[in-house]
This record gives sequence, structure tokens and C-alpha cells, in this order.
Amino acid sequence: MNANIGISEKNSLAVSQILFVLLADEYVLYTKTRNAHWNVEGIDFYAKHTFFEKQFGELDELIDEVAERIRALGHYTPATLKSFLSLTRLTEELTNNNSSAGFIKELLSDHESIIIKLRENINHIASDLHDAGTSDFITGLMEKHEKMAWFLRGHLK
Repeated sequence: MNANIGISEKNSLAVSQILFVLLADEYVLYTKTRNAHWNVEGIDFYAKHTFFEKQFGELDELIDEVAERIRALGHYTPATLKSFLSLTRLTEELTNNNSSAGFIKELLSDHESIIIKLRENINHIASDLHDAGTSDFITGLMEKHEKMAWFLRGHLK
């Protein structure tokens, strides 16, 4: 059954397609953060192990919120690893040696990439696709990613 929420089906689908990519990006970032949690090594192991655990917990909540927003718009979410890998703008490959600094730099880059894409879509979704609700929603996501990026950046000083 189509969602009759004041957004045309064409615009609802266009918004959902933006959210499909975001969901894939969030899932890949979640997986990379969990990898950092599991595999970090070094003198700061426990502190970073705990830090990454907090971050992947926050990302888990964001993933659910994005998927639920897609469903609220009347569309089904991509929900397989294959679909996420085909949609994501991120790479799942890690290029560090399991050091906390290496993981942090890579995760920070991914957060910043997501922030830029969210920022690019805020006005597009509100103005062109006439969906103020999703525009507001992704503004909130952007702010959450900005805080997570700030926390990562703070570890690199």
C-alpha cells in the first residue's frame, strides 16, 4: 500500500533512493567501526576498544532510523550485504595495520564523506523533492555524524 503522506510517488521514490545509498554507507561504516573495535591493537587498546564500541552502537541506531524512514515513505529497504556493497560510496577495505590512529583516520574520512553527501542533499530533498520531513531527518543525521567525527578528530591531536 502506498504511503499517502503528501509527497508524490515520483518524489518519494527519489528520496528513498537517496536514503538507500545512505543506508548502505551507514552499514559499511558500522561494519568498519566494529572491525576497529575487534581488531585494534596497541598501548591504548582498551580505551580505543571501548571508544569504537560506543561509536558502532550509535551507528547501529542510525541504521535503524534510516531504514525506518525509508519504510515511512512507503518503500522497502535494501537489506543484504550484496545490495549494500553495490550501493555504498564507501569502500569496505581498510588500509591500516590495526593501530588506533589508522582506524581513526579511516573512519574519520568516511564520516566526513557522509557529512558532505548529507549536506548536499538537505536543500535538494526539501526544495526539489518537496519532503521537508526527510530534509529535517538528514539534517539531524548530519549533526550526529559531525559529533562522531569531532570525537574521532580529537584522538588525532
